[in-house]
Amino acid sequence: MKKWQITIMWLLPLIAAILSLGIGRFPVDPITIIKILTSQVIPISQTWSEMQETVVMNIRLPRVLLALLIGGGLSMAGASFQGMFGNPLVSPDILGVSAGAGFGASLGILLMGNGFASQIFALVFGLLAIAITFFVAGSQKSTPIFMFVLAGVITSALFNALISLIKFVADPEEKLPAITYWLMGSLGTATYRDLFIAGPIIIIGMLILYFLRWRLNLLTLSEDEAKSMGISVTPLKWAVIAGATLITAATVAAAGIVGWVGLIIPHIARMFVGNNNQYVLPVSLAIGSVYLLLIDDLARSVTATEIPLSILTAIIGAPFFAYLLRRMGGR
Repeated sequence: MKKWQITIMWLLPLIAAILSLGIGRFPVDPITIIKILTSQVIPISQTWSEMQETVVMNIRLPRVLLALLIGGGLSMAGASFQGMFGNPLVSPDILGVSAGAGFGASLGILLMGNGFASQIFALVFGLLAIAITFFVAGSQKSTPIFMFVLAGVITSALFNALISLIKFVADPEEKLPAITYWLMGSLGTATYRDLFIAGPIIIIGMLILYFLRWRLNLLTLSEDEAKSMGISVTPLKWAVIAGATLITAATVAAAGIVGWVGLIIPHIARMFVGNNNQYVLPVSLAIGSVYLLLIDDLARSVTATEIPLSILTAIIGAPFFAYLLRRMGGR
């Protein structure tokens, strides 16, 4: 990539974030937003109201930052898994992490209400789901990658059944609507607490994948080819799975299940930079962060009632993916 392209790529999330901070039922112009943000670092004369500062700093900023992290993280996780599994239809929830974390959040809401406990439950059960997937895959004598996919399907089916059970026994007046809304994904209740809990975990996962991007292309080789070059791909696979799992589990804990982002954004990135994962991952990070931020802007501004994220990502993502399938022509 050329330097000017790299510059634009990293400026887009910043520009989108500033504009998003001003979007809502209480609009704030970009110049005022920049002044408010600058005043947090450098003392300047105040030309804005206290209400504007409260809206920007306390309500919208944690939501915008979380949207950037989740969009970028899921896109990197999807790109990494697609490279590792050699399958363009793979998404970050292929190993059952989303279903496990979704069950944990649902259980937390059922037992303790929608709050900090449900987020901790989501993280714990997301990690438990990947442990179950590892156990099932490791107990079989077959190709590791193939067994991981099958084990992930089994784990997802198990936790989806448990989610259905929780919905069945939940109070239909209070608990069931909260569980259903959570599972559809939303940043409507995002706070700095959510950002401080999920943010570091997502960033750690993103850093793992970012520093492995140079080596992801090696996973396209067969085991024999890799061994002939003196490369052990197994530790690399485990590291990729660890990074993507941290991102996915933390995402569900903070915002519920957000679909389609990790599936379609890597394809868009490849349209710009080809199949070299050295470039696909950072471009996916930039595009994914902007994409989910725009989706969240639509979710909170199109109607009086906030639309769940997964509804909008599916409405936009499904037609785009159909276009990709037509373009590929079955190849």
